This record gives sequence, C-alpha cells and structure tokens, in this order.
Amino acid sequence: MVSLICTLQDHRDEVYWCAFSPTLLATCSGDKTIRIYNTNDFSELPFSPLSGHRYGVHCCSFSVCGTYLFTCSTDALTIIWSMATGEVKTKFEHPGGSPVRVCSLSPDSSLLLSGASDGTLALWDFHSKKLRKSKAVTEATVMACCFTPCGQMFVTGCTSGDIKVWDLDMKQLYAERDAHDMGVACCHFAPQFDIDFSSVKFRLASCGQDSQLKVWIVSQHGAAACEMKLLHTLTGQSAPVLSCAFSSDSELLVSGSVDKTVTVYNANDGVLLHTLKRHESFVTACAFSPTLPWIATGSMDKKVNVWRIADRDSGQGAGRKLSGHSRLLVSDWSEEDVLAWLSEEGLEELVTTFTTNNIDGPELLCLTKETLASELSIESVGLRGKVLRKVEALKAELTGLDAPDEFLCPITREVMKDPVIAAGEGEGMKTSVSQAVYFFH
Repeated sequence: MVSLICTLQDHRDEVYWCAFSPTLLATCSGDKTIRIYNTNDFSELPFSPLSGHRYGVHCCSFSVCGTYLFTCSTDALTIIWSMATGEVKTKFEHPGGSPVRVCSLSPDSSLLLSGASDGTLALWDFHSKKLRKSKAVTEATVMACCFTPCGQMFVTGCTSGDIKVWDLDMKQLYAERDAHDMGVACCHFAPQFDIDFSSVKFRLASCGQDSQLKVWIVSQHGAAACEMKLLHTLTGQSAPVLSCAFSSDSELLVSGSVDKTVTVYNANDGVLLHTLKRHESFVTACAFSPTLPWIATGSMDKKVNVWRIADRDSGQGAGRKLSGHSRLLVSDWSEEDVLAWLSEEGLEELVTTFTTNNIDGPELLCLTKETLASELSIESVGLRGKVLRKVEALKAELTGLDAPDEFLCPITREVMKDPVIAAGEGEGMKTSVSQAVYFFH
C-alpha cells in the first residue's frame, strides 16, 4: 500500500527535481528557487527558499550526509549550498557558459559532474573547487548523468537517445546507441551491486521519450572492459517517462510520466506494484528517502507529493499485493484487505469495529459520516473525519478515475475539449481544437 502523506504547494512554477537527505527534502523549480523542508513535519527551514540562480533550476542533489546541496540551472551555474546556514559555499560556471541540465555527486563526495545543453560534461574536484576535466561527449543535450555506487565510472544520457559509460578520465568505455527512441530523460544506479571473481555488476535504470522505463546490467571487467545488457523493459505508463529512481535498498523502482502517473515496481522482477494518480500534470521528478519509506514526486502542476510506502518487512505494502490494489479496484477487497489497510493508515483502533461489522471493499467505499456514527458507533468526530479523508484519498489513488485514453490528447495528455475528427487517407484522426504543445523535459 502507498498513501499520500502531504502535498507541498510553495513553488510558483513547475517542479523540475526533488531529492532527499536523511533529514531534509529539497525541491527545485522553474521559478528559480530551491525549497528545503524538514522531514519531521515538512516545515520549511528558516533560510528557505534559496534564491541564487538567475533562471530555472533543473536539478538538485544532496551530499551523502546531507551537509551540502548541489543545484544547477539554465544560468550555466552549479551552486553548492550549506544546509546548516543556507549560504552559498561555491559556484561553478560551466565551461562555455551553456545551460546546465543535470548534476551528480560521486558517492564519496570528492567529484561533481555536470552536463549541459551543448553536449559537454564538466568534472570538478569538490575539495579543491577546481575543474578536473571538460569534454564534449555528444552533439545533443546531456539530460542525465550519474556515478556508479563505487564511484569509479559514470553514465550519461542525452536527447539523441544514447547512454554512454565513462571512466573518471572521461574515456568512453561503452555506448548503447538508441537506448531510448527520441531521447533519454533520466538515469539512476541502484545503490546495491554484485561482485564476483571476474566482474562487478551494477543495475542502471533509464527512462525516456519512448514511454519506457528500462533496467540494465552494467558490468565492469577489469579496469577498461565494460558492457551493458538489457534486463527489463517496463511499460506501465502510456506517455514519455521523465524521471526514475531506485530505493535505498535497491528493491523498488519509481518513475514519473507525462501521463501524470507515478509507478512503483519491484526492481528485481519488474512487476508493477502501484500506480499513483494524484498529480494534475506531467510528473517530472521522483525520489526515495534514504532513511524512511517515503517517495517524493514533483510535477508541472507546481506541487510536490510525499507518499508513504507500507513497511515491506511486515508482510504488507510492496511485498504483499492486495487483491484489489493490484488491479486498482478497491471494490474487490476482502475484509482482510480492509483490515490491512486500516493498520497501514494508522487506524488500528478501528480493526475490531470493522471486523465485527464485516467491512469489505464495497462497504468501505460506501461509508459516510452518518454510517460511521450510527451503525459503527464511532463517537469521535475527529476519528470519523480521519476515516472519511482516508477513504476519499483511497478512491482518488486506487480506483482509476482518469478519463479513457481515447479522450486524452496524445501529446499533452490533457482531456481534449471539443474534439473533432480530421479526415485522413483511409481513416479518421481524433484531435483537439485547442493548441497542442510538445513538452520535452
């Protein structure tokens, strides 16, 4: 089970990225700001928002311990911020002054990598604050970059669709041509990896404009030999997939899409576990907390949603697909499924009452404040209100209330207004009178 914890609505423009540290959540936006929240209560820190960039902020990333935050922007700057004071510690200007689309910090916090719109990479020494190397790696825009968990290699993804593997001297070790048709949007390595006698194997997630989320095995054999093999192609979303991330234990994989959904997969076998539908526009960002069972998702609707995943160790949540939840039909839930949902939502005190009254999925959906008070004898007004809010959130998350796909614009995924049939050669084509705008994250 996945439940919505809170919705943050402080940005004035679309959200481009979000990132967790052990105690903080950072979000960045086209409104040129970065907002920092305390994960205890999701209140903003006193120095938030951070306002050091001149244009939209595309990416943000914490150092491993959360002491520093790294952000990059169209203004060609990558800025390092202190999370103790909110002060700017260092500004790196990308060589050539090209807009910086993505940045990544090595696992040991010694190197900072940034990728730009002109196809160049810059590798900085974090401690000396000096440029270590810069190189043009593609003729397209670099949209994605990330280090392997060992920190000895990194990958890049670009709008041409290629994924390339590099060593720290920017020597290309491998290239997967056309990994994503029409472009790569995001890449992320699973934190856990395998070592045998002859190689080290990493799992890499990538997503792109082809509406696919892919999981690759990146194998390193010795100092120079490297290869990539496709493990899974996941097609749970119907439009370009703009963001992806592994959980800290490498067991789950989340992605956000232009179709406004967030999907959560079992990262080992590629099974779709959850589809979340609470954003009103393209989902551009997603991130797992390293210490808590939480996911943050950001969208062009200017909102950040924070979700809680039920504890998989308890036998519930991601490790146990409820009969109704796995098909997004709460009406199919058994009484046992409803009791599990109560426990996961912090409503354990109602388990006995719901058991006595044989509340299953259909009964759950029909609950009102009157039935809670008169038939279930729940006296607390606050508790009745909490149950109803949880049920309404459940309906919105799990019952699939979206319009049929044929009513959506195939480009913007918005419901079409006054659709018309345009005559074509041999067959008609449904389109919208309103102007369609192509979005490339």
